[in-house]
Amino acid sequence: MGVQLNSGAAAGHESLESMSLEPLMTRDYERDPAIVYERLRRTHGPVAPVDLLGVPVWLVLGYEEALEVLRDDHAWPKGLENWRARREGRLPADWPLAPSLDVNHILIQGGEGYRGLKVAWDTALRPFQDPRHPVAKQLKARITRDADELITLFTQGGRTGWADLSAQFSRPLPLMVASHLLGFPGSQHDDALMDMWRVLDAGPDAGPALERLLATLSELGESKMKEPGEDFPSYLLAAHPGLSVEELSRELMMLLGMTSDHVGILISNTVVEVITGNLPASASLSAGLIRETMNRVVMQKPPLINFVPRFPVADMRLGGRTIAAGDPVWVSVGAAHADPAFAEKVCPESTISTRAHLSWGAGPRQCPARELAGGAAAIGVSRLFERLSELELSLPVDQLPWRSSPFMRGLRSLPVRYTLSGAPALPVPTPPARPATAGSEPVHEISVRPRSSLWRYLAGLVRGR
Repeated sequence: MGVQLNSGAAAGHESLESMSLEPLMTRDYERDPAIVYERLRRTHGPVAPVDLLGVPVWLVLGYEEALEVLRDDHAWPKGLENWRARREGRLPADWPLAPSLDVNHILIQGGEGYRGLKVAWDTALRPFQDPRHPVAKQLKARITRDADELITLFTQGGRTGWADLSAQFSRPLPLMVASHLLGFPGSQHDDALMDMWRVLDAGPDAGPALERLLATLSELGESKMKEPGEDFPSYLLAAHPGLSVEELSRELMMLLGMTSDHVGILISNTVVEVITGNLPASASLSAGLIRETMNRVVMQKPPLINFVPRFPVADMRLGGRTIAAGDPVWVSVGAAHADPAFAEKVCPESTISTRAHLSWGAGPRQCPARELAGGAAAIGVSRLFERLSELELSLPVDQLPWRSSPFMRGLRSLPVRYTLSGAPALPVPTPPARPATAGSEPVHEISVRPRSSLWRYLAGLVRGR
């Protein structure tokens, strides 16, 4: 448990900056973060000093210690204004994580302004997370339709074939879900979704993509202020009318980026666990308990592997360490789930999984969109296993390529061979058949509904394989 110390008590202890720090983002971490977490746990216990891309931080590895930090938002608040090294100008000017942390949206924000924003988020999301609400029913139907269209698109080659389920299903589906939530007019959403994809991949074009995305979201926000609709931006503005266009665009970017990446990784990880013979996960799925399957999956492979930092307002004791006020404290979900003090209490044989995982956080800062995101992932997984009678990996499971960041961990690709449950279906609407030549059957052109960049990209993957 965290214990507040008398003022200045940390002065008698070795400071975080003066400690010998092990780099967190290494090749071992890229290949398997569990290796790094366990090495840190053996060396330092439940709280370890590490180097995060050139910046010293505390990494919380213990489950109980993680709960202590997450549940006490007063003693361990978010908000970069609480970061002592940042206030003193000691962060490197080119620190890679600075741009993502400097965007002051609900995930990062601390202080009094957060409380009103949190209430507004809960209010704006409520129609989408209440299964009885007409908006939630409409969204569920749209997600199901999008999932079926994506499956139809990548299975155009016939009853059997291969696909990259990450690029062709689990990543585009939640982006489409987010576009429904945001209420984009016309085809504007596709270009924004492709830019969000580029930002998440953090490639050489991520900077220009981020600028275009924020401009698009600002334009969207302005349109919702003039003509509100049945969508998240309009509901958020109604619940928090004081938001500026700039503030609204930051919140919309957080919803688009965080929800889409989290949901996409969750879909891919669930598919891998089921088709590689994770018997408890398979048992849950065959019993129709998809959410239970996903609960079990996030215990082993949480999409959000480390939370954004918190900063104690006073000198604290945590996990045998003295944490000075204003030190950055990063809670590691992946390490906490693997903490033997917690993991050994989880029964691996039960079909009903524990809900004590931290994948969506804990305490007052728990993810406000967790029901929505979990529901979207469940629909995606359900449609895959209903439409495809057989799925198997095209690579050995230990050769699947992973992408790891300080926050997220997911598959770069998920190559599979599939068999359709029924006959292949062409996308809707189906174009007219070409006239049959003598002795031949009519041939249908492979086409898709007119869409912009995202759909053209996905259709190109089918044509190019």
